[in-house]
Amino acid sequence: MNGTKILNIFGFEVEEEPASIYPYSPVYRVKYGNRDVVVKRTQKRAGNVMSYTNMLKDKGINVVTPVKLQVDNPQKYEDTNFVVYPFIEGEKYSGKDNEIYEAGKLLGQIHSSSPVSNVYDLLVYDVYDFNEEEVKESMEAINQHAQKAGIRMDPGLKTKLLESVANQQELYRANLPHVATPHDFKANNLILIPEPFLIDPDNAAWIPKIFDLALALLLFHNEHEEAPDRVFTKGEWELFLSGYREYIDITDEEKSFWEMAKQHVFLDEVMWLMAEYEEHSC
Repeated sequence: MNGTKILNIFGFEVEEEPASIYPYSPVYRVKYGNRDVVVKRTQKRAGNVMSYTNMLKDKGINVVTPVKLQVDNPQKYEDTNFVVYPFIEGEKYSGKDNEIYEAGKLLGQIHSSSPVSNVYDLLVYDVYDFNEEEVKESMEAINQHAQKAGIRMDPGLKTKLLESVANQQELYRANLPHVATPHDFKANNLILIPEPFLIDPDNAAWIPKIFDLALALLLFHNEHEEAPDRVFTKGEWELFLSGYREYIDITDEEKSFWEMAKQHVFLDEVMWLMAEYEEHSC
């Protein structure tokens, strides 16, 4: 990826290849006049995402939206869309109770602001096609990583993952309530000013609401150095939910599918992270 050319298409004059401030994808911090901005990759439906995030901002929700430039923003470079956002100054999440509570409130605000249908034409979640072979291959890799790290894996994990494969169609047919959401609600995507401010809405999608909640439960602390090296404790999760429920309820139907949804999100989002552990820990 040619960072210089990416910055040039937005009018930022740089000659040396910029360094990314994020290890897993190109994210460049540059000066625009007297303020700092961030140039980062966004999804193919860039215009749809920006319309959605502008709606959230108009409702008073703390989320980044594109900076007004002399050129179009976002822009496409080769086959990839890039967007320029303001650089948000503030503190990083550190796992304090009030931070967890406020993060829950922010996700509740976002979900409660969703339209009742996919009017922004966001990507529709449709990952209900895992198979047993994928689970077996991933478990082989996970067990190898665990042995090298001296960790004993729960022998019941493979059984749970295979159960999730078997339950996929039931979840699909359940037609659970969907929401428009940034769908990457994690500590590393929040800046505290002091309230949480979402700095990465670019995975925005139309997805079952409890899938997005399950993602927060399982991966909120992932990729964040100051966060605890674990999932939420039961008490922390109740705190997160107490903030969340100030803005939106979880229906009885959603509660009845919660365990199944949580396992499905583990299958979809966590299994591959564990299987690719060495790559993501280098």
